[in-house]
Amino acid sequence: MKSRGFTVEAFSSAVDFLASPNLRNTSCLIADVHMPRVTGIELHRRLVESGYAIPTILITAYPDDSVRARALADGIICYLTKPCDEDALLGCVWSALERTEPGEYHR
Repeated sequence: MKSRGFTVEAFSSAVDFLASPNLRNTSCLIADVHMPRVTGIELHRRLVESGYAIPTILITAYPDDSVRARALADGIICYLTKPCDEDALLGCVWSALERTEPGEYHR
């Protein structure tokens, strides 16, 4: 994403991301479905419940159609399988950014 001109910040866990002072400046979130303590779906739900409607992309090495359906029903933008295609991921990011207000993201 950096090589495509996006500003990127990485976190070691969902808990670290939730504690970030930059949370409200996040235009798009890419998270793994299976993370310790807080899954990607749980992270998205917590954000929505806290008033942060951050467009979210989930990536997984363990695809599951029922998890995918639940994630998309919950408002996840894309659900990709590892290894994910770079163009597919970039398309999901652009789709996510189109859902933010103009001027809310930096390229």
